[in-house]
Amino acid sequence: MKKNIAIAMGGYSNEHRISINSGNVVYKNLDRSKYNPYRVHILQKEWFVVADDDTPYPINRSNFTVTIKGKLIAFDCVFNTIHGTPGENGLLQAYLELLGIPQTTCGFYQAALTFNKRDLISVLKPYGVKTATNYFLNKGEEVHPEEIIAKVGLPCFVKANKAGSSFGITKVKNEDDLIPAVKTAFKEDDEIIIESFLDGTEVSVGVVMYEGKILALPVTEIISENEFFDYEAKYLGKSQEITPARISEEQTSEVQEAAKLIYSKLKMKGFTRSEFIFHNNQAHFIEMNTTPGLSEASILPQQSLAAGISLQDLFGNAIEAAI
Repeated sequence: MKKNIAIAMGGYSNEHRISINSGNVVYKNLDRSKYNPYRVHILQKEWFVVADDDTPYPINRSNFTVTIKGKLIAFDCVFNTIHGTPGENGLLQAYLELLGIPQTTCGFYQAALTFNKRDLISVLKPYGVKTATNYFLNKGEEVHPEEIIAKVGLPCFVKANKAGSSFGITKVKNEDDLIPAVKTAFKEDDEIIIESFLDGTEVSVGVVMYEGKILALPVTEIISENEFFDYEAKYLGKSQEITPARISEEQTSEVQEAAKLIYSKLKMKGFTRSEFIFHNNQAHFIEMNTTPGLSEASILPQQSLAAGISLQDLFGNAIEAAI
């Protein structure tokens, strides 16, 4: 019997359109001989299923079911493609766990932890994971530019702590630009992280649970046309993404093992994509995405195809692992 799969897409953040692109790719590539896929838009004001004729049918949030043309549909699994809240920060995971509905990403604790850049690097440091030097700041606290620069140096990056797709990030080159960058970051979140600049090759490593084993996918090298891998570079073609990365076999092994170590130590599930920069010839961890982009232009699908895994197999394996 075919399984009913809810493809959760949208979300409440600035990333909702990106998420819908990802969700539509999953919808297109699921094996119809095994699954009945449904596009579930989870938006701040309403949750609904979009039928093939574009008619919206509201989701019953008390049990995550939908009634379409008089037929009640319950879901065997949720394929989570939401970037940002509530799908990447643990809220959706916790809700589905309470309902007993399997979903394809990590658990609610891991999602909340990895969505919080500051907490994540604090947890990983005891495992020997190298990161940039960082400075934490909360909204309402007094900003001391001299103190910040003394710790992290210039240039540095000012980031919203809990935001994705490079929203709220500024590269600061001089002290006068620090306060405006802090204000920009606080538009996205009430916590920010200020990091030292790491000069070197930036790479991305997808890790998936595939056929019961933790698998590191081929490494992608990222070359941004802009100052860094920002929104334009990620989604508007302002970057080169080279898979496999033009790094040595030793560097490839180092960064893949680091990504697998993080996946294992955090007890992850589903797909992750971790970003690193080779600074002084050593891999420094930047961040982890637990609902990485799955559109045709996204990095993880590129890596999957380079590994010889079709998107149909990749997505189907995620569903079977979750169930």
